[in-house]
Amino acid sequence: MNRWLVTGARGMLGRDLVTVLERRGEAVTGLSRSDLDITDAGAVRAALARWRPAVVVNCAAWTAVDDAEASEGAALRVNGAAVAGLAACCAAQGAALIQVSTDYVFDGQGREPYPEDGLPAPRTAYGRTKLAGERAVLDQAGLAGYVVRTAWLYGAHGPNFVATMIRKERGPGQVRVVDDQRGQPTWSMDVADRMHALITAAAPPGIYHATSSGETTWFGLAREVFRLLGADPARVLPATSRALARPAPRPAFSVLGHAAWERAGLTPIGGWQQALRRGLPGLAAMTAAAEPAP
Repeated sequence: MNRWLVTGARGMLGRDLVTVLERRGEAVTGLSRSDLDITDAGAVRAALARWRPAVVVNCAAWTAVDDAEASEGAALRVNGAAVAGLAACCAAQGAALIQVSTDYVFDGQGREPYPEDGLPAPRTAYGRTKLAGERAVLDQAGLAGYVVRTAWLYGAHGPNFVATMIRKERGPGQVRVVDDQRGQPTWSMDVADRMHALITAAAPPGIYHATSSGETTWFGLAREVFRLLGADPARVLPATSRALARPAPRPAFSVLGHAAWERAGLTPIGGWQQALRRGLPGLAAMTAAAEPAP
């Protein structure tokens, strides 16, 4: 049994990770931002000294992609400088560190799945700041550092695309969804499971892509959500990224390769449709519970 410390433990992935670890009998402490601000170096040192974790998973991050375009310095303090401080503390105390990262470190213009050792080329402020965090972990001397990149994440806790489609399905009329961006819808519980597997299998430190297998578009995902909910998928209509432009450009291609799992003797996450079937009932129930009473 390992002692785990999870930062950002009130977020979607953080909450699911704490749940997975507890179910597997691990000793885990989950700290929300109000419990631990990772930009406070003194607080980070104190937390690690108090809890003495064998493994730290950093789920705390600046995730507002569009806001980062206007506030890159602030995003960098959270996603880059704070991660460097956390990595140094983990190395000093002999704790492994899992840093959550993103497909946005790539240029999003590819046609083949990006390998773990592919050349990063972020096109957004968010991607640049997350890449800074990756490098801080991988370059820290004396640290067993893991970078786990994920993408198109959905889960029962926190806002996400699948939850939005569940709400749209319950309303009237048609829904327009982007059909020119490809990626891998990924259930946060599956990412949590693979993080646990990295440590229990003593996998080599490095970069791992924790996304579902297969690929689709946001339009394809929305139609599958409607179909699984028993609604007419034809209510979902295609749209272009240009029609729904945002301050930060979205990657046209967010498909990641999974070769590092196989090299470590581990199984990557399975197909996205199967995961959606497993995760949708709980997510639909949580979404319904969060809606105001009529």
